[in-house]
Amino acid sequence: MAESSVGAGGQERLRGLGDVPYAWAEDAPRDEVLVGLSEDGTGWEPVSSRDFLALVAGVAKGLIGVGVGAGDRIVVVARPGVACAVVVLAAWVVRAAVVVLAPGVSAERLGYVLRDCDPAAVVLEDGRHAATVGALGRELSDLARVWRLDQGGLESIARPGAYMDSTAVRFRREEQSPSDVAAVVYPVSTVVRTRGVVLTHGGVLAAAEAVVERLSSAARDERRRGEREEPGVGRVLVELGLWEAGALPGLVACALTGASVGFVSWGPRMRREVRTFAPRVLVCRPWLVDRVYQAERSAAPRNGWDNVDSFNLATELAVEYDKAQRKGAWRRMSRAMYEWVFSRVREALGGRVRLVVCVGGGLSERLERFFNGAGVPLVQAWGTPESGGVVTAGSPQERRVQTVGRALAGVEVRPSGDGEVYVRGPWVFGGYWGDEEATRSALWEGWLATGVAGSLDESGFVALGRRLRAESSRSGVRGRPGARASGAAEAEPDHAAVWEQRACAHPLVAQAMVIGRGRPYASALVTLAGDQVEYWRLVNNRPLSMTRAELAADADLGAEIRSAVVAANHAVPAEWAVRAFHVLAEEFTAAAGLVLGDGSLRRDAVLRAFAEEIEGLYRSRETPRE
Repeated sequence: MAESSVGAGGQERLRGLGDVPYAWAEDAPRDEVLVGLSEDGTGWEPVSSRDFLALVAGVAKGLIGVGVGAGDRIVVVARPGVACAVVVLAAWVVRAAVVVLAPGVSAERLGYVLRDCDPAAVVLEDGRHAATVGALGRELSDLARVWRLDQGGLESIARPGAYMDSTAVRFRREEQSPSDVAAVVYPVSTVVRTRGVVLTHGGVLAAAEAVVERLSSAARDERRRGEREEPGVGRVLVELGLWEAGALPGLVACALTGASVGFVSWGPRMRREVRTFAPRVLVCRPWLVDRVYQAERSAAPRNGWDNVDSFNLATELAVEYDKAQRKGAWRRMSRAMYEWVFSRVREALGGRVRLVVCVGGGLSERLERFFNGAGVPLVQAWGTPESGGVVTAGSPQERRVQTVGRALAGVEVRPSGDGEVYVRGPWVFGGYWGDEEATRSALWEGWLATGVAGSLDESGFVALGRRLRAESSRSGVRGRPGARASGAAEAEPDHAAVWEQRACAHPLVAQAMVIGRGRPYASALVTLAGDQVEYWRLVNNRPLSMTRAELAADADLGAEIRSAVVAANHAVPAEWAVRAFHVLAEEFTAAAGLVLGDGSLRRDAVLRAFAEEIEGLYRSRETPRE
């Protein structure tokens, strides 16, 4: 891919991602291009195109001023927001590669990433990781500067370049190439040492353009009768960290369409932030829509509805309405009787949402049908870090439930004989950072083995199954794409694995293991993700003196885990639904003899190690209610 066009009909050509912020500011149909939370977190504050471009140019000058060169890495440890987005875009302007990590990253993992990518600069959200970076100062030979956003914000990054004129930035932009490294992505995992995935400018741009082609028209066209028309896509709210698969191409896609972008993070005020932002498009993981649904269902009696049964009946009507191929007058009238319920759900998403994109797969059929039947067009999308972050996406016009849509333009998707999904296309990753051997073994004639089971129907829709192996253990191609295993029978779905995968989609859950063999009902052990628990502690104002075990017993945190269990129960048959679970404060580790080298659990060892906790689940059952 040599060049890329701006938007659907733009005339300007993009030489690389460094041109994106300039095109965004110049072509945005609105005055605002980014929308950030106010300092007190009570509202949203728009950033105008003029201020946005000034921020990006200023930070770019500051990076050049401290010696950041083309190809250097910039590590950013910050929650998604205006500051994080500006640093990422400014890094692309100066031809640097970004390495974005979650603010709750552990000291061990941060240390590994810093040693592995050897950055020229580090940007921290606050002082939580300052000691870790400081301790590695002598080992990081190229590290020129460490900034903290809570000490001076973006102005502190821009200060070293304040004396420069715009020519220094312009020269960098003119030198950029589609083959430049745009990002090194370290996949989110419970394994500390994961390989860095290299994404190029051309690859990210190609992925973004394919997303625009598939979804932008849906965001514009899904209007209700009598609604005042707005130019462009409008406001897009993203519930993804820029370290997650698909987030960077998604940010660029918003720029190409001139959308106004805001970011929302998981926390106690999240639902209120979604409502007040009032997005036209919501990009999120499945757990967010599940939480909105459960919250509205729980609030039914408090909102003056008869009872939860009324909400359940409205749910069934919406599901049946979505299932029906012919929606006659009777069905429309029955659905209209519960419009007051559906309007409450739409209001919980801001009241103006025209498209919800659930990323990563795993959304239950019931929820998918409910939201579409309730008048909220919802589709799914999927990708892995190695596949450039996004491979497939659905559209409201061509939707098939329980699939993640069809392959985007330019991408090929095929299952192998053992059911593993293989991907080939222009934005499949450029390799693993500093590991040529692993790069060669990951690809076969351009085909990438994703490590995820799946199937492809006659119309090209992709349905996902369980993860076949840990991402960190990916070491080669196990079978050729498109090949059929001779004489292989149709495999029974592994319901325990499906449940575990769905539960682990919640950010607080690190690992989950279903226990059912020889038991009267299914139960589960759930471990907490250390990085996310620390982030939860921060946003929920829990004292640092609380131990991990005390946090695991916290009622509010327990409610979050319960929501993950309920969501996972929706993904499996009733006889596999987990009726009791136990939350463990620490993750299963290889050092404790509970995890194999490929990241999978040693189940027999776990059963022996936690026999007492498991027996307790069958002495006093705790039933997650839906």
